[in-house]
Amino acid sequence: MRTEDLERRALSLPGAIESAHFGKRDFRVGKRIFMSLPEPGRAVFKFTPDQQRFLLETEPGLCNAAPGGWGIKGWTSVYFTDAEEDIIGSVMETAWRNVAPRDLQQVEA
Repeated sequence: MRTEDLERRALSLPGAIESAHFGKRDFRVGKRIFMSLPEPGRAVFKFTPDQQRFLLETEPGLCNAAPGGWGIKGWTSVYFTDAEEDIIGSVMETAWRNVAPRDLQQVEA
């Protein structure tokens, strides 16, 4: 998957906008970040620790916990360049649902 495809997919989610923090691009709903792009080929997604554990178990090699305290809280690095689009779509939607208000989630459903 190309970065442009990932960006387009993120911005297609209800309420999603592009912004930045710490000099890195991110995608958020309101003020809550669901994905950032810290470097080429890697996206970081907002998961719960349980969601992160599940992804690490089911998709070895695709992802790892973000370094330090961020990873402990569930933030997960995903290497999307060679990943299947449906997996990335599922990962992104999960991260989006983790931050989106319920009224927007009703729109998506």
